[in-house]
Amino acid sequence: MQGNFSYYNPTKLYFGDESLNFLKDELKGYGPVVMLNYGSGSVKRNGIYDQVVAILREAGKTVVENPGVMTNPTLEKLNEGVKIARENDVDLILALGGGSVCDYSKAVAASVFYEGDYWDKFWLRQENPPEGQKLLPVGCVLTMAGTGSEMNAGTVITDASINLKMGHVFDSRLMPKFSILNPKFTMTVPENQMKAGIYDIMNHIMEQYFSDFDDNTSDYLSEGLMRSVIHSSRIAVKNPQDYEARSNIMWTATWALNTLVGKGKQQDWMVHMIGHSVGAWTHAPHGYALASVSMAYYRRAMKNGLPKFVRFAKNVWNISGEGVSDEQTAEKGLEALKQWMLEIGLPLTISELGATDDMIAGITETTVVYPAGYLNLTKEDITEILKESM
Repeated sequence: MQGNFSYYNPTKLYFGDESLNFLKDELKGYGPVVMLNYGSGSVKRNGIYDQVVAILREAGKTVVENPGVMTNPTLEKLNEGVKIARENDVDLILALGGGSVCDYSKAVAASVFYEGDYWDKFWLRQENPPEGQKLLPVGCVLTMAGTGSEMNAGTVITDASINLKMGHVFDSRLMPKFSILNPKFTMTVPENQMKAGIYDIMNHIMEQYFSDFDDNTSDYLSEGLMRSVIHSSRIAVKNPQDYEARSNIMWTATWALNTLVGKGKQQDWMVHMIGHSVGAWTHAPHGYALASVSMAYYRRAMKNGLPKFVRFAKNVWNISGEGVSDEQTAEKGLEALKQWMLEIGLPLTISELGATDDMIAGITETTVVYPAGYLNLTKEDITEILKESM
């Protein structure tokens, strides 16, 4: 295991079908004004909103509502949230929803007390808030499993005016102070969101797994998590109300991206970068955008990372390498991944998401390029991947 690192995660988790009961105790540690961020209103229709607001009222909190947080939160919506928080002297931001709402809430928390252009500093320049800057605390009541945003400092914001979707992982100061994970809440989301979340989980693990060649404990953890999400997803797509499957998916989502399995790893987030750009142009669910470009990307990565792809085939998909070459074994692993994606109903092409040939140049241009595990992509490479993904 190579590399030097530190590990710290300050988020307190409450998990299970009674986890919301702990919200009242957590609220005691914060001031009287709570900003409640949520989405388009599904939490009102399914009753979760009423449960949360009742607890806030019982705790004597003044609730400042900020509804309408969209699947891909926009810069315009971020500006709106910052304005609301500043005008109401908010003491705590409570995110009620899925990963987008949690991401958005951390973005607001980072920006409220920054006096400059927070979009430029935090997202375009990828910098953190200055030392000593006040940051609003964030808590999450999660209703969808996928992003892991409930236990990390990641945020994603889209400037819709130029179709630019930018992620930024803040330092540990922006991690939620607490998160409440009730698997029953995830049963209220539409089936397509459940499926998108499942692939987001899988891809988070793969993007940390497919890098480096050393013998890393993180890889063993990742293989177990991938096997878990594959197993539980097959049950959940047949019976979305299966509590055991949904609880395992929710718990795997948290561990997929709370920074643990990435320790000691170079990591490779280019599927996310390309997927972000596809999502900005098509407005597709995040997990669907990732799925649509994954096969073309990983076929390329396999050529440079063959030993890891062989290990993926054997340890995740139980494929025997006996009597065939390493290349054939690795290809069987990717084929197994593809068949699983089809089995649970994921899109495999960007055209399924509404992308057209004339969008490819724009998607390429707005894709942020980072150093990757086995590939160092050029813009021309990204264009080819998109064409292969049509």
